[in-house]
Amino acid sequence: MLNPFTIAKRLHAIGLSGIGQRNAEFVLMYNQRRFYPRVDDKLITKRLALAAGLPVPQLYAVVREEHEIDELHEKLKNREGFVVKPAHGSGGDGILVISGRRGDRYRRANGALLSREEFDHHLSNMLSGLFSLGGQPDHVLVEYLVQFDPVFDQVSYKGVPDIRIISFLGYPVMAMIRLPTRLSDGKANLHQGAIGVGIDLATGITRRGVWGRELIGEHPDTESSIVGLHIPHWDQLLLIAAQAYDLVELGYVGVDIVLDKSLGPLLLELNARPGLAIQMANGHGLLHRLRKVQALEAAGALAKQPAERVAFAKRDIATL
Repeated sequence: MLNPFTIAKRLHAIGLSGIGQRNAEFVLMYNQRRFYPRVDDKLITKRLALAAGLPVPQLYAVVREEHEIDELHEKLKNREGFVVKPAHGSGGDGILVISGRRGDRYRRANGALLSREEFDHHLSNMLSGLFSLGGQPDHVLVEYLVQFDPVFDQVSYKGVPDIRIISFLGYPVMAMIRLPTRLSDGKANLHQGAIGVGIDLATGITRRGVWGRELIGEHPDTESSIVGLHIPHWDQLLLIAAQAYDLVELGYVGVDIVLDKSLGPLLLELNARPGLAIQMANGHGLLHRLRKVQALEAAGALAKQPAERVAFAKRDIATL
């Protein structure tokens, strides 16, 4: 058995970052608190993205008061599918994916039917803050249901995969795709049982996956390989991640993007405190890559143009 000093040495060698170090050296140092509402409120994020010309899922409605829930049914009467989410939600909690209808009931992505009363109750819980950061009263967003790119047909279980890219001072430094599973109930959230699959930053090709604490090469539900997939529109995805820095002025941020089969990349949301499981999915630590960008900062050599930052990331960060 390896002793603690040997383990620590190996972790240091691959540049693995822990939560404490991430918070102290990057989140607290580079993310000013006054800008947090730009990412913590999904409605503000969407409006900023639209103003900057970035693609986002279409917004159908915003519900702020209990009495607006009744009105929502009328607004949605001609829509078969849509997504309902708390504006201040975190980790996918509370998100309701509606994929169809049967009479006056709504069909969830997992096939279960939801009565109008159950639907109303769920939205009421959202408004009360049951799923929001800090438990404060919230508002509800209803938006377009993404139809994921067919490249993911065999590696996703009843849900929409998303791509998480860590952006540091506007430089993409690490990426993974999160694949829904039966265990995650079709949601692309690792803490609920989704798979994290590392993506080579230079090529956009997946290389290995992690499911909980298990390293895997196949999807547990479809048994299809999750290694060697080429993510479509890769350069555009990296460019969106690079632009996120200019959008919200947060130095260290997780950028979540989905790939729609007709619309292409859509910015889903941003996270000022992105998790560290992305390191396990890639088999590499973040620190060496973050230090590379810090060296540019110290030299006064940070690129102003997002395209330049993407080119540097693919050339000089991907190999670390």
